[in-house]
Amino acid sequence: MWKRRLRRQPLIVQAIWTVLAVACLAALVTGRWYLAFVSVATIVLSLLPVLFQGRFGIRLPVRFFVWIVVFVFATIFLGEAFDFYNWIWWWDIVLHGVSAVALGLVGFLFVFMLFEGDRYAAPVWAVAFVSFCFALSVGAMWEVFEFAMDQVFGLNMQKSGLVDTMWDLIVDMIGAAIGAFAGFLHLKGIELGGLTGVLQEFIQKNRRFFRKFRR
Repeated sequence: MWKRRLRRQPLIVQAIWTVLAVACLAALVTGRWYLAFVSVATIVLSLLPVLFQGRFGIRLPVRFFVWIVVFVFATIFLGEAFDFYNWIWWWDIVLHGVSAVALGLVGFLFVFMLFEGDRYAAPVWAVAFVSFCFALSVGAMWEVFEFAMDQVFGLNMQKSGLVDTMWDLIVDMIGAAIGAFAGFLHLKGIELGGLTGVLQEFIQKNRRFFRKFRR
């Protein structure tokens, strides 16, 4: 079953997994243990959605899954192993923004799932606001994690300290607002494709969690 699921993945996902496997083997041969560890960690994290789908019966839209794999690859493999965070000044900002948008969408879907897809169970603005708070709180917890790692293990995840943290939170706030606004538009029946299209596709693929959803 696992082999069949993996073979059905989009070409870009299979290409990323191939790159990671080759990098891991090359790192083991040359004794670059850190690169080998990062490669394996990236592969494992990118496979979690496949396991998640099988375990909880949730079907992820293809583009959402592709985004997860690309994001993990860009964050851990390129960002950490190849130091893209220092080479490209906007790398961290873009990843923070993209993750915040995604968390805003996840927050909306989670709240909407609690209402079983009932569009009238709560005011539209309230659902969007909770989605926004969810995404922003996760971003804030990540900043606390970075601070803890720097203090306990002497790392430099915060880069320039307070300035880096504040800009990360500002970007998180903007991204969370975009994701929550997409949920707001969806509840209002305004479909513009893109983010609202992802929400619609997820709901259609998982109708048993949204039994009260009506157009």
